[in-house]
Amino acid sequence: MFSDPSKRNVLILAVCQALYMSGTALMLTTGPLAGKILTPTPGWETLPLAAHHAGVMLATIPASQLMRRIGRRAGFMIATWFGVFGAILAGIAMLQGSFWLLCVGVTVVGWFNGFAIFYRFAAADIASEEFRPKAISWVMTGGLFAAFLGPELANLTKDALSPIQFAGSYFALIGVYLISFVLLSGVQIPKLTEEQRKTSGRPLLEILMQPKCAAAVVTGFVAYGVMALLMASTPLAMANCGFEFVDSKWVIQAHIIGMFAPSFVTGDIIKKLGVLNVILIGAALNILAVIAHLLGAGFENFVIGLLVIGVGWNFMFIGATTLLTETYQPEERAKVQGFNDFLIFATVAIAALSSGQLLNAFDWETVNYGVTPLICLAVLCILTLKARRISAA
Repeated sequence: MFSDPSKRNVLILAVCQALYMSGTALMLTTGPLAGKILTPTPGWETLPLAAHHAGVMLATIPASQLMRRIGRRAGFMIATWFGVFGAILAGIAMLQGSFWLLCVGVTVVGWFNGFAIFYRFAAADIASEEFRPKAISWVMTGGLFAAFLGPELANLTKDALSPIQFAGSYFALIGVYLISFVLLSGVQIPKLTEEQRKTSGRPLLEILMQPKCAAAVVTGFVAYGVMALLMASTPLAMANCGFEFVDSKWVIQAHIIGMFAPSFVTGDIIKKLGVLNVILIGAALNILAVIAHLLGAGFENFVIGLLVIGVGWNFMFIGATTLLTETYQPEERAKVQGFNDFLIFATVAIAALSSGQLLNAFDWETVNYGVTPLICLAVLCILTLKARRISAA
């Protein structure tokens, strides 16, 4: 494996994915609770998490265009310094008790994530057409290690600067991003040729109007939006039910395991069952997760619900990414990937902010009912695409 340059580079990207997702997992675990400590107004506890996702959203298109010009490796390495600076600001915010500085800090960290989300596309660039689904899956398996590293790092460091909670957690992220910088210096990712940089290909709207591309984009933002809406409000819902931080940590860990553990086999499942069928299975799992949450508010309901929705996200998101890579030419990838991830994280930012508002104004059950129309939208798009394929055949 290590003698194959493409597989070696994919492995490096998978490790970088593990580090990037560890930082994200740390913020998913601590963000709503840090917001609850600092917020001046009830209902805005998830604003820092929403600000983080907004930072990702704002960075996606500039990141994609910058890497089109200077290459992915250079772009990824520059972005690690956004992560370092944002982590410093977030740690200082906790020490000073500044809610708004915390929002700024996690937004800047989001700029780093706005580059790092392209690790999966970088793997697709490296891989052959046959290896591509597996390459994407391999990179996504990095998130499995984040399920343990991120929440555990949060738990071990949350009282490091006691009595100020979570300041130590954010300062710990500095080391995570510096390690990423070192690893990224060794990855080799092909740049666009001079000829490919001279043209941007077809107009974006023309590409998006392809049924396959439209289905991929909708599936991607639904998968992330549903997951974000439920995940962001889970620590707060558990706190409202009397659970401790360590309980929500275990639930978030189970969720992240569900998100990334299937990645070892998702590529093979896609090759065997077809990408559209895998996406539909993921949507069905999301419905089952909602049912688990509606059946009760016990610890087991939170664990099972978040675990299952993680698996559903994996099938839908890797399926959507694989489907999207089939819809554009190399010179078109920057604008298509940038728009796709911009839309995804715009949805995630809205979902993260809405989850706190819905939970404060209504209840946990309402949050779960709120995601069902999104799931149905993705199912409708995929069934329509399947019907087109059957009709064409």
